[in-house]
Amino acid sequence: MATGLLALLDDVSALVKVSAASLDDVPAQVSKTTGKVSGIVIDDAAVTPKYVVGLDPSRELSIIFQIAKKSLINKLIILSPAALLLGFFAPWAITPILMMGGAYLCFEGYEKVHSMFSKHHPDDAHQSPGEDVKVITPEELENTRVKGAVRTDLILSAEIVAITYANVAEQPLVSQIAVMLAVAIFITVAVYGFVGLIVKADDIGVHMAKENHHLQVRKIGRGIVTFMPHFLKILAYIGTAAMLWVGAEIIAHGIPFTSHALDDLGNSLAHMPALAWFAKVLVSGLAGLVLGAVIANILSLIRKAV
Repeated sequence: MATGLLALLDDVSALVKVSAASLDDVPAQVSKTTGKVSGIVIDDAAVTPKYVVGLDPSRELSIIFQIAKKSLINKLIILSPAALLLGFFAPWAITPILMMGGAYLCFEGYEKVHSMFSKHHPDDAHQSPGEDVKVITPEELENTRVKGAVRTDLILSAEIVAITYANVAEQPLVSQIAVMLAVAIFITVAVYGFVGLIVKADDIGVHMAKENHHLQVRKIGRGIVTFMPHFLKILAYIGTAAMLWVGAEIIAHGIPFTSHALDDLGNSLAHMPALAWFAKVLVSGLAGLVLGAVIANILSLIRKAV
Protein backbone atom coordinates (compact mmCIF):
# COMPACT_ATOMS: atom_id res chain seq x y z
CA MET A 1 0.00 0.00 0.00
CA ALA A 2 2.77 2.40 0.99
CA THR A 3 4.72 1.49 -2.15
CA GLY A 4 1.71 2.20 -4.35
CA LEU A 5 1.17 5.56 -2.64
CA LEU A 6 4.82 6.50 -3.15
CA ALA A 7 4.61 5.53 -6.83
CA LEU A 8 1.50 7.69 -7.21
CA LEU A 9 3.25 10.62 -5.52
CA ASP A 10 6.23 10.14 -7.87
CA ASP A 11 3.89 10.27 -10.86
CA VAL A 12 2.19 13.41 -9.54
CA SER A 13 5.58 15.01 -8.89
CA ALA A 14 6.73 14.20 -12.44
CA LEU A 15 3.50 15.64 -13.86
CA VAL A 16 3.94 18.84 -11.83
CA LYS A 17 7.54 19.16 -13.06
CA VAL A 18 6.45 18.74 -16.70
CA SER A 19 3.67 21.30 -16.24
CA ALA A 20 6.05 23.75 -14.58
CA ALA A 21 8.55 23.35 -17.40
CA SER A 22 5.78 23.99 -19.91
CA LEU A 23 4.65 27.11 -18.04
CA ASP A 24 8.24 28.37 -17.88
CA ASP A 25 8.21 28.42 -21.68
CA VAL A 26 4.96 30.40 -21.90
CA PRO A 27 6.51 33.93 -22.09
CA ALA A 28 8.73 32.85 -25.01
CA GLN A 29 5.76 31.25 -26.79
CA VAL A 30 3.62 34.36 -26.19
CA SER A 31 6.37 36.59 -27.60
CA LYS A 32 6.82 34.36 -30.66
CA THR A 33 3.09 34.12 -31.32
CA THR A 34 2.51 37.86 -30.86
CA GLY A 35 5.13 38.51 -33.54
CA LYS A 36 3.35 36.17 -35.96
CA VAL A 37 -0.02 37.90 -35.51
CA SER A 38 1.42 41.43 -35.57
CA GLY A 39 -0.09 42.19 -38.98
CA ILE A 40 -3.59 41.30 -37.76
CA VAL A 41 -3.02 43.31 -34.57
CA ILE A 42 -2.01 46.36 -36.65
CA ASP A 43 -5.12 45.95 -38.78
CA ASP A 44 -7.34 45.60 -35.69
CA ALA A 45 -5.88 48.75 -34.16
CA ALA A 46 -6.17 50.63 -37.45
CA VAL A 47 -9.78 49.64 -38.19
CA THR A 48 -11.39 50.22 -34.77
CA PRO A 49 -11.07 54.04 -34.43
CA LYS A 50 -13.45 54.60 -37.37
CA TYR A 51 -16.30 53.13 -35.29
CA VAL A 52 -16.28 56.08 -32.88
CA VAL A 53 -15.93 58.82 -35.52
CA GLY A 54 -18.92 61.19 -35.41
CA LEU A 55 -20.15 60.01 -32.01
CA ASP A 56 -20.34 61.95 -28.75
CA PRO A 57 -16.71 62.42 -27.56
CA SER A 58 -17.82 61.75 -23.99
CA ARG A 59 -18.91 58.26 -25.08
CA GLU A 60 -15.75 57.30 -26.97
CA LEU A 61 -13.95 55.46 -24.17
CA SER A 62 -17.16 53.74 -23.09
CA ILE A 63 -17.72 52.47 -26.64
CA ILE A 64 -14.14 51.23 -26.91
CA PHE A 65 -14.50 49.47 -23.56
CA GLN A 66 -17.68 47.72 -24.79
CA ILE A 67 -15.89 46.52 -27.93
CA ALA A 68 -12.82 45.42 -25.96
CA LYS A 69 -14.94 43.52 -23.42
CA LYS A 70 -16.83 41.64 -26.13
CA SER A 71 -13.59 40.98 -28.00
CA LEU A 72 -12.03 39.43 -24.90
CA ILE A 73 -15.15 37.32 -24.25
CA ASN A 74 -15.07 36.08 -27.85
CA LYS A 75 -11.39 35.11 -27.57
CA LEU A 76 -11.58 33.48 -24.12
CA ILE A 77 -15.04 31.91 -24.04
CA ILE A 78 -15.77 31.05 -27.68
CA LEU A 79 -12.75 31.03 -29.99
CA SER A 80 -10.01 29.55 -27.77
CA PRO A 81 -12.08 26.56 -26.57
CA ALA A 82 -13.27 26.03 -30.15
CA ALA A 83 -9.68 26.00 -31.42
CA LEU A 84 -8.62 23.51 -28.72
CA LEU A 85 -11.55 21.19 -29.48
CA LEU A 86 -10.98 21.45 -33.21
CA GLY A 87 -7.28 20.78 -32.74
CA PHE A 88 -8.09 17.65 -30.73
CA PHE A 89 -10.88 16.20 -32.87
CA ALA A 90 -10.10 17.60 -36.36
CA PRO A 91 -6.58 19.07 -36.52
CA TRP A 92 -6.65 18.78 -40.32
CA ALA A 93 -9.28 21.55 -40.39
CA ILE A 94 -7.04 24.23 -38.85
CA THR A 95 -5.13 25.06 -42.04
CA PRO A 96 -8.20 25.31 -44.32
CA ILE A 97 -9.95 27.54 -41.78
CA LEU A 98 -6.88 29.76 -41.57
CA MET A 99 -6.76 29.96 -45.36
CA MET A 100 -10.45 30.91 -45.58
CA GLY A 101 -9.81 33.65 -43.06
CA GLY A 102 -6.80 34.78 -45.07
CA ALA A 103 -8.95 34.93 -48.22
CA TYR A 104 -11.48 37.07 -46.37
CA LEU A 105 -8.73 39.46 -45.27
CA CYS A 106 -7.52 39.76 -48.89
CA PHE A 107 -11.07 40.44 -50.05
CA GLU A 108 -11.61 43.11 -47.37
CA GLY A 109 -8.24 44.67 -48.14
CA TYR A 110 -9.03 44.82 -51.87
CA GLU A 111 -12.44 46.37 -51.15
CA LYS A 112 -10.77 49.10 -49.11
CA VAL A 113 -8.21 49.80 -51.85
CA HIS A 114 -10.99 49.84 -54.44
CA SER A 115 -13.06 52.29 -52.38
CA MET A 116 -10.03 54.60 -52.08
CA PHE A 117 -9.81 54.94 -55.87
CA SER A 118 -13.51 54.67 -56.66
CA LYS A 119 -15.26 57.85 -57.82
CA HIS A 120 -18.51 56.88 -56.12
CA HIS A 121 -18.78 56.35 -52.39
CA PRO A 122 -20.07 52.83 -51.70
CA ASP A 123 -22.66 54.10 -49.22
CA ASP A 124 -24.25 56.29 -51.91
CA ALA A 125 -24.72 53.47 -54.39
CA HIS A 126 -27.92 52.21 -52.77
CA GLN A 127 -29.56 55.58 -52.24
CA SER A 128 -31.71 57.08 -54.98
CA PRO A 129 -32.01 60.85 -55.48
CA GLY A 130 -34.74 62.26 -53.26
CA GLU A 131 -34.94 59.07 -51.19
CA ASP A 132 -35.62 59.71 -47.52
CA VAL A 133 -32.76 58.98 -45.18
CA LYS A 134 -33.67 56.99 -42.10
CA VAL A 135 -33.11 59.00 -38.92
CA ILE A 136 -31.78 57.08 -35.93
CA THR A 137 -31.05 58.14 -32.37
CA PRO A 138 -27.50 58.51 -31.01
CA GLU A 139 -28.07 55.39 -28.90
CA GLU A 140 -29.09 53.36 -31.97
CA LEU A 141 -26.09 54.65 -33.90
CA GLU A 142 -23.80 53.71 -31.01
CA ASN A 143 -25.26 50.20 -30.80
CA THR A 144 -24.92 49.79 -34.57
CA ARG A 145 -21.29 50.90 -34.46
CA VAL A 146 -20.48 48.56 -31.56
CA LYS A 147 -22.10 45.59 -33.34
CA GLY A 148 -20.17 46.37 -36.54
CA ALA A 149 -16.89 46.66 -34.66
CA VAL A 150 -17.50 43.40 -32.81
CA ARG A 151 -18.25 41.57 -36.09
CA THR A 152 -15.02 42.80 -37.64
CA ASP A 153 -13.09 42.03 -34.48
CA LEU A 154 -14.56 38.52 -34.33
CA ILE A 155 -13.03 37.65 -37.71
CA LEU A 156 -9.65 39.13 -36.81
CA SER A 157 -9.76 37.50 -33.37
CA ALA A 158 -10.51 34.12 -34.96
CA GLU A 159 -7.38 34.51 -37.08
CA ILE A 160 -5.32 35.48 -34.03
CA VAL A 161 -6.59 32.48 -32.02
CA ALA A 162 -6.11 30.06 -34.93
CA ILE A 163 -2.54 31.23 -35.55
CA THR A 164 -1.82 31.06 -31.81
CA TYR A 165 -3.10 27.50 -31.62
CA ALA A 166 -1.17 26.46 -34.73
CA ASN A 167 1.98 27.84 -33.07
CA VAL A 168 1.51 25.79 -29.87
CA ALA A 169 -0.25 22.71 -31.27
CA GLU A 170 2.75 20.48 -30.46
CA GLN A 171 3.03 21.78 -26.88
CA PRO A 172 1.47 20.11 -23.81
CA LEU A 173 -2.19 21.00 -23.15
CA VAL A 174 -1.31 23.13 -20.10
CA SER A 175 1.08 25.19 -22.20
CA GLN A 176 -1.48 25.53 -25.02
CA ILE A 177 -4.13 26.89 -22.66
CA ALA A 178 -1.72 29.22 -20.87
CA VAL A 179 -0.33 30.68 -24.11
CA MET A 180 -3.75 31.15 -25.70
CA LEU A 181 -5.12 32.89 -22.60
CA ALA A 182 -2.04 35.10 -22.28
CA VAL A 183 -2.07 36.08 -25.97
CA ALA A 184 -5.81 36.83 -25.89
CA ILE A 185 -5.53 39.08 -22.84
CA PHE A 186 -2.29 40.80 -23.89
CA ILE A 187 -3.41 41.57 -27.44
CA THR A 188 -6.87 42.79 -26.39
CA VAL A 189 -5.45 45.14 -23.75
CA ALA A 190 -2.69 46.37 -26.09
CA VAL A 191 -4.96 46.97 -29.10
CA TYR A 192 -7.81 48.70 -27.31
CA GLY A 193 -5.50 50.62 -24.99
CA PHE A 194 -3.78 51.98 -28.11
CA VAL A 195 -7.14 52.70 -29.77
CA GLY A 196 -8.31 54.57 -26.67
CA LEU A 197 -5.16 56.69 -26.74
CA ILE A 198 -5.68 57.46 -30.45
CA VAL A 199 -9.31 58.57 -30.18
CA LYS A 200 -8.62 60.77 -27.14
CA ALA A 201 -5.38 62.24 -28.49
CA ASP A 202 -7.16 65.24 -30.00
CA ASP A 203 -8.88 65.95 -26.65
CA ILE A 204 -5.48 65.77 -24.96
CA GLY A 205 -4.13 68.17 -27.58
CA VAL A 206 -7.01 70.61 -27.02
CA HIS A 207 -6.40 70.53 -23.28
CA MET A 208 -2.67 71.16 -23.74
CA ALA A 209 -3.39 74.07 -26.12
CA LYS A 210 -5.34 76.05 -23.49
CA GLU A 211 -4.03 79.47 -22.48
CA ASN A 212 -3.21 78.46 -18.90
CA HIS A 213 -0.35 76.22 -20.10
CA HIS A 214 3.24 77.09 -21.01
CA LEU A 215 3.86 78.29 -24.59
CA GLN A 216 5.72 75.12 -25.58
CA VAL A 217 2.96 72.94 -24.15
CA ARG A 218 0.36 74.91 -26.14
CA LYS A 219 2.41 74.46 -29.33
CA ILE A 220 2.63 70.71 -28.76
CA GLY A 221 -1.12 70.58 -28.11
CA ARG A 222 -1.93 72.44 -31.32
CA GLY A 223 0.49 70.17 -33.18
CA ILE A 224 -1.31 67.07 -31.87
CA VAL A 225 -4.71 68.43 -32.92
CA THR A 226 -3.38 69.26 -36.39
CA PHE A 227 -1.55 65.96 -36.83
CA MET A 228 -4.24 63.49 -35.65
CA PRO A 229 -6.48 63.58 -38.78
CA HIS A 230 -3.41 62.87 -40.94
CA PHE A 231 -2.30 60.13 -38.53
CA LEU A 232 -5.71 58.42 -38.72
CA LYS A 233 -5.50 58.41 -42.53
CA ILE A 234 -1.99 56.94 -42.41
CA LEU A 235 -3.19 54.34 -39.90
CA ALA A 236 -6.04 53.36 -42.24
CA TYR A 237 -3.56 52.84 -45.10
CA ILE A 238 -1.31 50.76 -42.83
CA GLY A 239 -4.27 48.67 -41.73
CA THR A 240 -5.29 47.98 -45.32
CA ALA A 241 -1.74 47.01 -46.28
CA ALA A 242 -1.54 44.75 -43.22
CA MET A 243 -4.80 43.03 -44.23
CA LEU A 244 -3.45 42.20 -47.70
CA TRP A 245 -0.03 41.16 -46.40
CA VAL A 246 -1.31 38.95 -43.57
CA GLY A 247 -4.11 37.40 -45.64
CA ALA A 248 -1.75 36.41 -48.44
CA GLU A 249 0.89 35.05 -46.05
CA ILE A 250 -1.70 32.91 -44.25
CA ILE A 251 -2.79 31.40 -47.57
CA ALA A 252 0.80 31.01 -48.78
CA HIS A 253 1.80 29.07 -45.67
CA GLY A 254 -1.07 26.67 -46.28
CA ILE A 255 0.24 25.78 -49.76
CA PRO A 256 3.64 24.01 -49.73
CA PHE A 257 4.84 25.49 -53.05
CA THR A 258 4.14 29.12 -52.17
CA SER A 259 5.37 28.62 -48.62
CA HIS A 260 8.72 27.36 -49.90
CA ALA A 261 8.87 30.22 -52.42
CA LEU A 262 8.46 32.81 -49.63
CA ASP A 263 11.07 31.03 -47.51
CA ASP A 264 13.48 30.96 -50.47
CA LEU A 265 12.94 34.69 -51.02
CA GLY A 266 13.74 35.38 -47.38
CA ASN A 267 16.80 33.11 -47.43
CA SER A 268 18.17 34.76 -50.58
CA LEU A 269 18.20 38.09 -48.75
CA ALA A 270 19.18 36.71 -45.35
CA HIS A 271 22.28 38.93 -45.25
CA MET A 272 19.94 41.95 -45.34
CA PRO A 273 17.15 41.15 -42.83
CA ALA A 274 15.28 44.44 -43.25
CA LEU A 275 15.23 44.08 -47.04
CA ALA A 276 14.20 40.42 -46.75
CA TRP A 277 11.25 41.38 -44.53
CA PHE A 278 10.21 44.21 -46.84
CA ALA A 279 10.45 41.99 -49.93
CA LYS A 280 8.24 39.30 -48.37
CA VAL A 281 5.71 41.91 -47.21
CA LEU A 282 5.65 43.56 -50.66
CA VAL A 283 5.22 40.28 -52.53
CA SER A 284 2.55 39.10 -50.08
CA GLY A 285 0.72 42.43 -50.23
CA LEU A 286 0.60 42.45 -54.04
CA ALA A 287 -0.48 38.81 -54.11
CA GLY A 288 -3.18 39.59 -51.54
CA LEU A 289 -4.44 42.48 -53.68
CA VAL A 290 -4.66 40.25 -56.77
CA LEU A 291 -6.36 37.46 -54.84
CA GLY A 292 -8.80 39.92 -53.28
CA ALA A 293 -9.68 41.27 -56.75
CA VAL A 294 -10.30 37.73 -58.02
CA ILE A 295 -12.57 36.93 -55.06
CA ALA A 296 -14.46 40.23 -55.45
CA ASN A 297 -15.08 39.57 -59.15
CA ILE A 298 -16.23 36.00 -58.50
CA LEU A 299 -18.69 37.23 -55.85
CA SER A 300 -19.91 39.92 -58.24
CA LEU A 301 -20.58 37.34 -60.95
CA ILE A 302 -22.40 35.11 -58.46
CA ARG A 303 -24.61 38.02 -57.33
CA LYS A 304 -25.46 38.86 -60.94
CA ALA A 305 -26.27 35.22 -61.70
CA VAL A 306 -28.56 34.97 -58.70
